[in-house]
This record gives sequence, C-alpha cells and structure tokens, in this order.
Amino acid sequence: MTAIKRSTPLEDLGQVPWPEIADSTGSAEAIPVLLTTVARGDADTAGPALGQLRQRICQYGFVVGQATAATVPFLWELVRLPQVTCRVEILHLLSSIADARQWETTAAAYPKLLRRREKYVEWERDARHAVRAQRGVLRHLLDEPDHDLVRASRELDATLTDR
Repeated sequence: MTAIKRSTPLEDLGQVPWPEIADSTGSAEAIPVLLTTVARGDADTAGPALGQLRQRICQYGFVVGQATAATVPFLWELVRLPQVTCRVEILHLLSSIADARQWETTAAAYPKLLRRREKYVEWERDARHAVRAQRGVLRHLLDEPDHDLVRASRELDATLTDR
C-alpha cells in the first residue's frame, strides 16, 4: 500500500522572501504569521488576523502593494480549507484586490508615478493577475453547503467577469 502524502496548509510560505518585500506597514515579514493564524485560528483569532492582513495588503480596501501578489495564492489556499472560519471574508478581500485600480488610475493622471523606484502600478496589476490565476477555485466553492460562501463566490466570479 502506497502512502499518500498530504500537504500541510501554507507549506510554501517559506518560499517567499517576506522580509525583502513591503506591505503597507513596511517589511512584509509579519504576513506568514497572520496567514498561519487565519489557517489555524478559531473565529476569535482568525478574524482579527485577517483584518490585520487586509490592512497590510489591501489598505483601505483598495490600495495594494508589493506584498499583495505574493499573498494572494495563500488566500486562495485558505479559502479552500473548510476548517478556516473566515472564508467569506477572504473572498471579499480577494474581490477588493481584483477591483484595485488606485495606482493605475493615479498614474493615468500623473504619469510621473510610473518613473518612481516603487512599481505601484505593476504591483497592482500583478495582484489582480494573481487573483484571476486561481479563479477556477470558485467552481468548487459553489458546491459548498454554506450559503454565504456560495454568494461570496458568485460575487467574486462576477467581479472577475466584469473586468
């Protein structure tokens, strides 16, 4: 009998150089801890951790940064795990990231933004692409018994279809 290796949630967190990239607070080195808390925490700890994560990668609900695209695959991983207590909120965060156009809109009015060392517009586009890259996960979520999760999945699908 061959043993099937089960993957550990978030096992690839160590593959991202978090201290070398930035979130809205500076170094993104806290992101793995927040993601792990969301993955392992109960509702009392997962929700606040996701709130902190949101502020770091999608500040104000529409400003993304350098660490956002690197974080998105882990959000998709978490939303697939039935034991994660805030999957609906994760889908809302992914929707906010998919809608983010703050830097792109600003650069259209102020092209000097494109010449900055920080690649705001590129980070925003990369983040949106990261959300779209795993859109297929939504098909599986539509079969979930949680009606709020199904509704949030449909809303994110509509957001991704509109763009």
